[in-house]
Amino acid sequence: MSTSALIFMVLVQGSVTLITVYFFVKVLKTPKKPDSDEDEE
Repeated sequence: MSTSALIFMVLVQGSVTLITVYFFVKVLKTPKKPDSDEDEE
């Protein structure tokens, strides 16, 4: 494997990992919606 291919692979894998972690943290920090059971009645 050439050096440029290795650098490109590491950059792509790192960016995909960062995007995945970003959205995972965003989902975990989103506040829960209040239950809307009373509105359905």
